[in-house]
Amino acid sequence: MRYAYGLTSALLVGGAAISLIGGYPAGAQTAQNEGLQMERAVPRAGAPESFANLTEQLQPAVVNISTRQEVQVQANNPFAGTPFADMFGNRRGRGSQQPQTQEAQSLGSGFIISADGYVVTNNHVVSPGRNGTITEITVKMPDGKEYDAELVGTDAQSDLAVLKIQGGENFPFVKFGDSDQARVGDWVIAIGNPFGLGGTVTSGIVSAVLRNTGSGGAYDRYIQTDASINRGNSGGPLFDMQGNVIGINNAIISPTGGSVGIGFAIPAEIAAPIVDNLRKGIEIERGFLGVGIDRVDEDLAASLGLEKNLGEIVQSVQPDGAAEKAGIKPGDIVVEVNNKRVTPQQTLSFLVANITPGTRVPIELYRDGKRRTVQATIGKRPSEEELASQQMFDPDADAEMPQEDDNGAIEEKLGLQVIPLTGQIANSLGASSDTTGLVVAAVSRTSDAARKGLRRGDIILTANYVDVPTLSALEQVISEAESDNRDAVLLRVQRRGLPARYVAVRLR
Repeated sequence: MRYAYGLTSALLVGGAAISLIGGYPAGAQTAQNEGLQMERAVPRAGAPESFANLTEQLQPAVVNISTRQEVQVQANNPFAGTPFADMFGNRRGRGSQQPQTQEAQSLGSGFIISADGYVVTNNHVVSPGRNGTITEITVKMPDGKEYDAELVGTDAQSDLAVLKIQGGENFPFVKFGDSDQARVGDWVIAIGNPFGLGGTVTSGIVSAVLRNTGSGGAYDRYIQTDASINRGNSGGPLFDMQGNVIGINNAIISPTGGSVGIGFAIPAEIAAPIVDNLRKGIEIERGFLGVGIDRVDEDLAASLGLEKNLGEIVQSVQPDGAAEKAGIKPGDIVVEVNNKRVTPQQTLSFLVANITPGTRVPIELYRDGKRRTVQATIGKRPSEEELASQQMFDPDADAEMPQEDDNGAIEEKLGLQVIPLTGQIANSLGASSDTTGLVVAAVSRTSDAARKGLRRGDIILTANYVDVPTLSALEQVISEAESDNRDAVLLRVQRRGLPARYVAVRLR
């Protein structure tokens, strides 16, 4: 399990277009949450007196999942480089021994979705660690019976996996509900296997719907709950008071590693169609635009005079990708995709990922203060391995540069000392000879620029989309921003080894 603090979620180990899947065929077998006797489970008025009847009916379909893995580890030879090195199997006599195999285990939760034994869990519950191979998956029922399970399909991006129990029949199962109907304050219960203890039930309420944690990605969109969720709960179901699975417990935010009342579940509206495709062996294809993006925060919106909490700024455009072919450029503010608004709850990544590759859609954006529409043919998202290989390395950008004695308004308003970019400095920073702009020579520690990560050696290419080859050009942009009662200036900054990006810096 990885722990997190702040805005990073922690996994709880021990696109297809969205269309809700109501259930799975199971012959004459009846789902555990079919025809639930509501008068017994939850009184119609007020909070439930007890979750006992609800739990009794649902718990048989929730299982514990364990895996065995073989992991290759490098064994160091304490006698390497001595006459005794060969005694430990290192015939080459230099460095370390041959890799050794060790056994590892993982524990998590899951739930059965059909009478013939299909099980849903998180991908990270059943995926091997680094240099590891899964050798065995075991599903343990609440009554203690154990079954071998086969891995049917996984999807790393949504963190979902489907298993098939080997042997047995007429398993108790549950169905997905409609997570769109979940409201903040609704009662929920979580059933799972925290800390390997076995079937455990916790209760709470929905703390937030469509929660964006800031971790990025197409599926950074969760149901947040204060029901206690801990290590080993991962992959278990989050039930509403009708006994429907509205979420799959997935992550927590915690400074301690244990539950502090902030848990996240993958909504059923996202999980159900992906699970259905995995079960059928259908490849999960997601849309891809080929852009690097950031959210439009308050400062960026202020620098451009835009509405808050709307849109995302394009920081970079992948060559020959869908965005470049559509004419999208760095600095564009994308506000709608296929007539759906881009918001913190409905991000650009989420909207694009859930568009079938090859589909042509309108994209609304702002450029130079004007709203315009472009048509984009959505591409297919590369694999996670391909995306990782496209990342660029960030070397040390510091360079020897003379200090400027007086930057006037620039230093006073932005907390920056800058100097004109010369050919010699551009070469030392790895920039092309035709690059124009200003180089950051120093950053005030108390400035917003420092808080936004600007540092010595960064090249300021534009300010509020205006080229700034001289100090006076930047001073003029600052003056105009103040005249327009704007609280920030949008800088386009180039750092060695990285694509140019936009940063909104608040005026002092």
